[in-house]
Amino acid sequence: MRILMISPTYYPHVGGVEYVVKAVAERLAKLGHEVTVLAGEPAAERPREEEIKGVRVVRWPTWSPGGAYHLPRRRSELKEAARQMASESDVAYIHSAHAVFTVYAGLAAAGRTRAIFTPHYHGGGHTPLRKALWLFWRRAVGKLVKTADAVHAVSRAEARRVATHYPEASAKIKVVPNGVEEDVLRRRWAGRESDYAVYAGRLERYKRVDRAMELANRLGLRLLVIGDGPDKPRLEKIAAKYGAEIRGFLPREEYLSAVAGARYAINLSEAEAYSVFIAEALAMGVPSIVSRAIAENLEAQGEAVAEGVYLVRKAEIKTWDEVVGELLRL
Repeated sequence: MRILMISPTYYPHVGGVEYVVKAVAERLAKLGHEVTVLAGEPAAERPREEEIKGVRVVRWPTWSPGGAYHLPRRRSELKEAARQMASESDVAYIHSAHAVFTVYAGLAAAGRTRAIFTPHYHGGGHTPLRKALWLFWRRAVGKLVKTADAVHAVSRAEARRVATHYPEASAKIKVVPNGVEEDVLRRRWAGRESDYAVYAGRLERYKRVDRAMELANRLGLRLLVIGDGPDKPRLEKIAAKYGAEIRGFLPREEYLSAVAGARYAINLSEAEAYSVFIAEALAMGVPSIVSRAIAENLEAQGEAVAEGVYLVRKAEIKTWDEVVGELLRL
């Protein structure tokens, strides 16, 4: 098959959506499919192409203040390019309702080929400005929801959220949870006597990493924070108070060792469509302390330990190799 994927950015940029798109694109390419990723690129002045692990990547100039919004430049050219790529593809997978680039390009692509919209939907914005903008942006997302042939939710909780805000999508929502890399299954929890807990992901206020620092400190642990993002300067000022350590995104093997060696994985984010980090931790057997949103998204088994906070130890987690086949059947 000829497959088009549209993403806010692409590797080496790091983020939850980018991780999902890369994992799926590379596996589809290995299966012999012809895969093109159309992705925003804040550092680009003009469109450029490259190939990464058998995946054709078309990087399009965007403006992404604070790593958000992903506003496309050269919009008329982008519309024509997206239409052309879609016309040459058997299916287009459009990722993220929270990036202007993907919705704009997705609307251009939809109607030219079968379109699958994966919104990774949080329900709205996470700052006063973004919440206000969503009053208008919700209409644009609604157009893509209406135009898409299928809406792919990564959890049943996300599916309910999408159906509540976009009732017209109810009949075409299909749930296929995200997967984890196979290398995760070769690791087992080794942190029973560890002196630290771990958080991994983007550093945004709505992720509530400061609360994770405080919680780890109350448990007599330091929090190892693996990630980067616009909330990092604020968190660096708070880290000393709780004995937390903030590091950037780590090489894969170092990251896996850090997660497997932690007493707990912690993610108290108030808004997630899934949480690949916690899925990976649970697949290793690492006990995880999570928000209600994440416990519901992963349908994880555990018990409440505080208001809106759960200690979970088990969830049904699949590998990406298992998930890709389901995505092709959407």
